[in-house]
Amino acid sequence: MWNFPSLMSEPIRILIVDDHLPLRIGLAAMLSSRPHLQVVGEAQNNPGAVVSCELHRPDVVLMDLRIPDGGGVDATLVIRRRWPATRVLIVTTYDGDEEIHRALQAGASGYLLKGLSTAELVEAVEAIHAGRTVIPPALAERFRQRISRKDLSPRELEVLQLIVSGRSNKEIATELGVGDESVKSHSKSLFHKLGVADRTQAAIEAIRHGIVRID
Repeated sequence: MWNFPSLMSEPIRILIVDDHLPLRIGLAAMLSSRPHLQVVGEAQNNPGAVVSCELHRPDVVLMDLRIPDGGGVDATLVIRRRWPATRVLIVTTYDGDEEIHRALQAGASGYLLKGLSTAELVEAVEAIHAGRTVIPPALAERFRQRISRKDLSPRELEVLQLIVSGRSNKEIATELGVGDESVKSHSKSLFHKLGVADRTQAAIEAIRHGIVRID
């Protein structure tokens, strides 16, 4: 994986952002087992993450994606803009290539899935603190798949979201205030970009890649 020396003159200051207390406790316990890592704070939502960064000025933020009041991507964007020296490591359960893309676009330096070992977490924290980008091979491949797929337009994304919600073309046209032919045209275009033949396949691909979120 990533091999970096664990002996550092100053401890790496870490903020944990996750809305589930047991997960925050678990991550803190894993990190606190290493003397060169110091958990300086915790937060459970988007505003709390920003306030905690202002208060503690961490070197590294462990960020979940699905946190209340704004989400982890938006929190990452704010943190990276206000405190460029602070690195953000996404630690989440979501492995869709769109999720990875959004996080990296917002300025995250790494993306890991929950359930990792203490050694993997520690190595990742050390790596991004040293200026590296951390994405495991399996997730990197998902991201490459995303890069190879053409981006959907804002209108195509709206149509796709409604397709996933089970709306008919007529219902989509009514909701978006457009004609049936316009919906058919957008659907045909997004089918082509996703490499699918019909609505069902489009919905499956949208969910699998994290293009459309189902909460």
